[in-house]
Amino acid sequence: MFADICIMRILLIAATGKEIQQTSSYCEEKKNKKGDIEIEIKVTGVGMVATAYFLGKNIYEFRPNLIIQAGIAGCFQKDKNSSVVSISEDLIADMGAYEKDSFKNIFDLGLAKKNEYPFTNGSLINPYQKLIALSNCKPAKAITVNEVSTDPNRIQYYQQNHDPYVETIEGAALHYVCLHENIPFIQIRSVSNYIGERDKSKWEIREAITNLNTELILFINKLADYNETDSWI
Repeated sequence: MFADICIMRILLIAATGKEIQQTSSYCEEKKNKKGDIEIEIKVTGVGMVATAYFLGKNIYEFRPNLIIQAGIAGCFQKDKNSSVVSISEDLIADMGAYEKDSFKNIFDLGLAKKNEYPFTNGSLINPYQKLIALSNCKPAKAITVNEVSTDPNRIQYYQQNHDPYVETIEGAALHYVCLHENIPFIQIRSVSNYIGERDKSKWEIREAITNLNTELILFINKLADYNETDSWI
């Protein structure tokens, strides 16, 4: 979206346009005023499949130097609504099978190896520590699932086996694709609700979106002024 000569091509993605509308408007206002970065903004749709598809398509067409994924998330800690975090590691938490009343993931089933790239002990770790530090958002662990978790037993399983801070339904796709493609990436999430709480009157979606976009705009401006682009690790 920044049309001048640039040194960094950034792909900013979100599952829904509402989550990054303020940032989209800001980038449009700054169009042609920042010559050091170029931003392409895409709405992928909800879920890992849609995210993986749009990432593949836009990596090929736009060829970004950096990918930012942004959105709201549910939190496993009750007192953290509206906080903004940068995801240091993510994993696919619900892919596997139930056997003898217990859940076994793809590693337990022998369908994948815990330390076969891009996995590290079953997780998809973001190695780009300079990006996480530049975001000025607290590093946090996430899990990615295909449904909003409401079952107490499932929530307990996630907490005991993965100790996540937040839950999303797209994040692991970003980590998986970018690690394979060797593209620097960062996932920024703002907490809107407590996991398991289905009373949406208690959710802080508006506040979460406001806080998310505030941090995103600050981060984009930092990127525009950042000179050390050789390595984000």
